[in-house]
Amino acid sequence: MSDNRNMMLAIFLSILILVGYELLFKPAVVPVVQTGNQQTTQTQNQPQSRATPAGSVPEATSDVPSASPGSSASQSTVSIPSAITQALDAATDGMFDRSGDLASGQRIAIESDRIRGSISLTGGRIDDLELIDYREELDPESHNIVVLRPKGQDLAYYAEFGWVPSSGSTDIALPGADTVWRADSKTLTQDRPLVLRWDNGQGQVFSKIISLDENYMFTIAQSVDNSSSRAVSLHPYGLISRRTTPETTGFYILHEGLLGVFDETLEEIDYDDLQEAGTIKQSTTGGWLGITDKYWLAALVPDQAISIDSRFIHRMDNGADKYQVDYLSEAVVAPAGGSVEVINNFFAGAKEVKLLDGYEEELGVKRFDLAIDFGWFYFLTKPIFYALLWLHSHVGNLGVSILLLTVGIKICFYPLANKSYVSMSKMKKLQPKMVELRERYGDDKVKLNGEMMALYKREKANPAAGCLPILIQIPVFFSLYKVLFVTIEMRHAPFFGWIQDLSAPDPTTVFNLFGMIPWTPPDFLMIGIWPLIMGISMYLQQKLNPQPADPMQAKIFLFMPIMFTFLLATFPAGLVIYWAWNNSLSILQQWTIMRRMGVKV
Repeated sequence: MSDNRNMMLAIFLSILILVGYELLFKPAVVPVVQTGNQQTTQTQNQPQSRATPAGSVPEATSDVPSASPGSSASQSTVSIPSAITQALDAATDGMFDRSGDLASGQRIAIESDRIRGSISLTGGRIDDLELIDYREELDPESHNIVVLRPKGQDLAYYAEFGWVPSSGSTDIALPGADTVWRADSKTLTQDRPLVLRWDNGQGQVFSKIISLDENYMFTIAQSVDNSSSRAVSLHPYGLISRRTTPETTGFYILHEGLLGVFDETLEEIDYDDLQEAGTIKQSTTGGWLGITDKYWLAALVPDQAISIDSRFIHRMDNGADKYQVDYLSEAVVAPAGGSVEVINNFFAGAKEVKLLDGYEEELGVKRFDLAIDFGWFYFLTKPIFYALLWLHSHVGNLGVSILLLTVGIKICFYPLANKSYVSMSKMKKLQPKMVELRERYGDDKVKLNGEMMALYKREKANPAAGCLPILIQIPVFFSLYKVLFVTIEMRHAPFFGWIQDLSAPDPTTVFNLFGMIPWTPPDFLMIGIWPLIMGISMYLQQKLNPQPADPMQAKIFLFMPIMFTFLLATFPAGLVIYWAWNNSLSILQQWTIMRRMGVKV
């Protein structure tokens, strides 16, 4: 029974902690309403298009300019310079020099304390954004994180807002993807909104007032001033378009792709699922939808009081995958001689927990924090995260906060763990008698089991008593792992010494003598100091447990610390430090109990 308990624990830790738990409980994909990857060409490209289908969000046009015969350079108002970087990797491929377009008045600069970028006057797109507070690498000279990239780039990623006609207003010229807007200033700041205007020449003047808070939330107030003699009925829309499928972490434990909250229910859609489906539709009142990376998010936040029809779309664009997230709001009417206004929001930035929670309170965005994949144990993961932040506010080091939080968790589970270790101590004390029984009745399983049960009853030992306390602790362990893996607050957070990023693996390796030999081993040989410490602690803890009587099982369990050392070597250093520290505290607790019970250690 003790052997079975150890085996069960090993399986749970291996599967639940490493890769498997969320694979078994992945949220179901929302129902597919329309399937297939066929593409319908929209005519919203022209500024005064009259052929846009009523009540249909336009699909973003190709992000790569075609060289078709007869094309004219005058058809494109914005000339996006080619990439100026020469040795950057894919994360920065497609960056461009915005200074030329700013100087020519084709772009409006975005300047705030936390972001910089620009807005294209062609289409009024928010399509150029980088984060001042975050860099790609620890090197302070490395490039800032780029969230959005202009249309025309290989990695185009942008947001667009506009109008589509209702059935009775299809003859109204509407601003489109190539519309050139007039701006009232050259810069958008957190203190000064930007006003864009376009006159269709039919009595309607369209305006966009774009404002920015001190963080990453844009507010887009779209209005129509109607001086004509007829009422105009229009649907406001918003869309996010992303070209190419980004690299993901590859772990099922983290969702990267398309997602949204519809009627307060989170829906997550992987890139490959949308590639297969083509189009997925959903209706909701309030909520939000967007595209998420591990740490960064672009999300549409429509008016929380109105109903919308949303879509997730995949198409092929000149050989590259293209994804679009969009919503269409219910129609609004600009009466003759009157005006109408709708206000929506757009988030583009870092997924900071406190910030997302703040938007829920400030804007009423329900469950905006679910953009961070807290996982199945959300009710544990988020409190653990806030406990870490509280400790960090007092000690100033997230690594130390992890150590202190581990001590706190140990204290909370002390009664359960104590019961488990007492049970294991009794089993270890009985191990010589159990071996003797196996040698005496090894060929008679029925007799052996009977004698074993009699021994347990006589010595008042319960081989299963240690299982439940450990199983209860697994959700806490898994939740802490999620915190260390998915929260941006852990990114580039230093510990001590050579650990300067708790979210990255230990950079040292025993195979070049921790840097003494000028050689960089392959990834599978990057076994750093902390993974070695973790492996040693796991081995020592295993030696305190009752050893399997079966020699084959004993060899398997002896190999487990080595296997876990290699597995966890590629995991965030913060998790490895936690595991090593947790093992050390468990060893101390178990050793104390065994000494008290007279068990030879």
